[in-house]
Amino acid sequence: MATSMHVRVEGNQFILERTFGAPKDLVFRAFTEAEHLTKWWGPRGWTLTECRIDFRPGGVWHYCMKCEDPAQGDFYGMESWGKTIYKETRPQDFFSYTDYFSDAEGTINEELPPSFTELSFEERDGSTVVISQTRYETAEQLKTVIDMGMEQGIRETWDRLAEHLADVQSA
Repeated sequence: MATSMHVRVEGNQFILERTFGAPKDLVFRAFTEAEHLTKWWGPRGWTLTECRIDFRPGGVWHYCMKCEDPAQGDFYGMESWGKTIYKETRPQDFFSYTDYFSDAEGTINEELPPSFTELSFEERDGSTVVISQTRYETAEQLKTVIDMGMEQGIRETWDRLAEHLADVQSA
């Protein structure tokens, strides 16, 4: 079931909304458990090669996406490390976090802007609506990550999530 993703930019906020054809508990686990994240996180051609997650307030998710698609030219072989620090967690309903670009040791890259994201999950007729609201300090910081290809990357990532959820439910 292909569904569209609604994207809005409002000042320094990037807002996404998408309905996934899966129950809320499964969609929430797909966002918070390594065994799910390693199967879908990242744009097409990228895989999650490292995924250490401690899902609790103050906990950290440290991960690495690696481009394994030679057709992506200069990106082939590139690694992109991230470090997420969870702020609030309400299982199956909501979580918030600050996300940073980092290195393999988890040292935060101060040259790239961090973001603060709130994700909410709402079950509707057996499907789950996910709303992501990401805020940057300034509209200029948001433009920097949009210019890096963030929107296309998120669209592809959430498409991969939809495919993963379909696979899990048909197994």
